[in-house]
Amino acid sequence: MLAKMTVKNQITLPKKIVGQFPRVEYFDVRREDDRIVLEPLRQDKTRQVRKKLAALRIAESDIADAVAWARKAKG
Repeated sequence: MLAKMTVKNQITLPKKIVGQFPRVEYFDVRREDDRIVLEPLRQDKTRQVRKKLAALRIAESDIADAVAWARKAKG
């Protein structure tokens, strides 16, 4: 199957594939070597987000620091 990317960087996934992931609204997107990998995020998104943050070793304090930095840089 093929998927074409538009000039706005949008890709429509084939119905045959998407139909195998009922009730999935979001996909985690990452690059692995020369591939784009889509991983479905199920209804329990909070647990998956926390797992990904843990894998990336991002702590709550890192997020607070990033928000503070962004607010300071904006002003």
